[in-house]
Amino acid sequence: MRLNRANWILRTALMAATTFTGTAALAADGARSADATVTRRVVVSIPDRKLAVLDNDRIVSIYQVAVGAPLSPSPVGLFSVVNRVSHPAYYKRGKVGSPGARNPVGTRWIGLSAKGYGIHGTNRPRSIGFAKSHGCIRLRNEDVERLFEQLRAGDAVELHAERTPEVARLFTAP
Repeated sequence: MRLNRANWILRTALMAATTFTGTAALAADGARSADATVTRRVVVSIPDRKLAVLDNDRIVSIYQVAVGAPLSPSPVGLFSVVNRVSHPAYYKRGKVGSPGARNPVGTRWIGLSAKGYGIHGTNRPRSIGFAKSHGCIRLRNEDVERLFEQLRAGDAVELHAERTPEVARLFTAP
């Protein structure tokens, strides 16, 4: 799949913003010096039902995920992390669910720039590997807790509905 000019511009701008944000967040956390630049991005392959974390195009980790069901598909495109919430409440049609073992979004919420969508844990770990969510990207709680520590607001998130050559390269065992 080739990127058209508008997608290329959007991707380039997003990557530049991510580089700046990633550097600022790392410096603020004291994890690296201010001059260290890390371009962090998340790539999700909906058909593979996998998520990869990349730093400077190097695979850091890969997780198996659940994706949107056919009646509530995951959005496709370029997004960014807008917030991170530990032990989130669950909101659905005016109802609020408390954090805890029965919470459908699990122990962590990583909100995306697509309103209402995020990457989160689950109280149904058997759904991982299937198209079972309401559009969000769902991980086992222990996996989302590790992912939560790796990401910061501003990090790029790509959701792919097709297996492009790059996506195939990321998720094909060597």
